[in-house]
Amino acid sequence: MNYPPIEPKRLNGTEPITDEQGNPVSDLNSFWSWAYSNVMDNAQRGALAEYLVACALGVNDNVRVNWDKYDLLSPEGISVEVKSFGYLQSWEQEHLSTLSFGIQPTYGWDSASNTYATQLSRQADIYVFCIHKHTPQGTANPLDIAQWDFYLLPTTILNEKAGEQKRASLSSLIKMGAEKCDYQNLHKRIIELIRPGYSVSDNFKTTE
Repeated sequence: MNYPPIEPKRLNGTEPITDEQGNPVSDLNSFWSWAYSNVMDNAQRGALAEYLVACALGVNDNVRVNWDKYDLLSPEGISVEVKSFGYLQSWEQEHLSTLSFGIQPTYGWDSASNTYATQLSRQADIYVFCIHKHTPQGTANPLDIAQWDFYLLPTTILNEKAGEQKRASLSSLIKMGAEKCDYQNLHKRIIELIRPGYSVSDNFKTTE
């Protein structure tokens, strides 16, 4: 293989951006601030929701992989798909957005091998539906976890109840069995739902 996968390296923001002579013209942190400060934007808010769940799972020291077959992998090996929604948008609105999540089966892409699965399926063990519920524009702040709600639904139940359905409202997800979960209990509850035979200690290590 001439061009194997490039392993992402976690950067800290102090890395310089240099000109042709190697002189610093800016730094990576300035680029991040320029490119990603609009956390009310759908794309950035989605990445932020993914990061919030990564923090809850204790895997936020990794590097995000775009377009992988699932979003996160817990320390226990539980694959997690994170879906996000916000009632407020960064553009002008006549009314609040109507909540809807994409839940369609996909041909999973393996980022390491650059190959797609040959069969449609939902790739993760569990879905975390993250809702930025705050609606007053003047105080909207997606960095405040108190402004979010989190719902959990194992993929086995989603497959049973939704089949090949492509989108779902919150009310329909709740009817399927999605349960609301406090942020501080996300990791523990995910383990309980997917690995019910495990006992969970205070530091979330598991034993048989």
